[in-house]
Formats: sequence, C-alpha cells, structure tokens
Amino acid sequence: RIKLAAAALKKVGIEVSLFIDPAAAQILKTKESGVDMIELHTGAYALARTKRQVLRELTTLKEMTAFARGLGMTVNAGHGLKYNNVQAIARITGIKELNIGHSIVSRALFVGLEAAVREMVKRIKT
Repeated sequence: RIKLAAAALKKVGIEVSLFIDPAAAQILKTKESGVDMIELHTGAYALARTKRQVLRELTTLKEMTAFARGLGMTVNAGHGLKYNNVQAIARITGIKELNIGHSIVSRALFVGLEAAVREMVKRIKT
C-alpha cells in the first residue's frame, strides 16, 4: 500500500516522507517502498536520562543517518527535541532538517515567536 501511495504522490510532485524509528530494518523497508525521505524519531534520545543512554541513542541516530544517506535518502529528525538537547542532533552530519515546533511554540508563549526562533537557531548553530 505504501509503495502505491508513494508512487501516486510522487507522480504529481508531492514529496513523501515517513516518520520511523532509527532502525536499519525500517530504513530498508522505507527505501523498498519507494520513499526517499525519512524523519528519524528522536524520542528515545530525548527521553534518555543517563550519559550512557544519551550516548547510545546519539550513536544510533548517527549510524542510521549515515546508513540512510548511503542509500540515497534524505534524512530529517524530530520528536522531543528541546533547547537543552538539540545541539548534539543538529551536529549529526547528513541530517537536512530538524522538526522542533512544539518546543519553539511553547517557549514563544513566554518570549514571543521571533525570540523563541532566534534562541533555537542559536542553540543549533553553536
């Protein structure tokens, strides 16, 4: 079903992306379905509490980004990314886009949208 839907959408110029766990099997299935763009779920990284857990999840995200890029896929990432944890994800080579809207909108309630976006961009670039 995904393969047919992806082909139909791509035929009319619509980009198709699947939100998946950072797992080789899911990346391969996505590629086999004709989808060339993914968003890696960063929730396990965001929920990691110990340095060891954070490092393990970050390593997985780096490895799966490289794996997907090696298959010619575009890689985005998101879920649970906040001002205090976005930097390490932003530094992963090969990730095109980060999806962090919830954190920015929540912050904007206190400082305004322009300032919230500026703060996030600063965190990403440092």
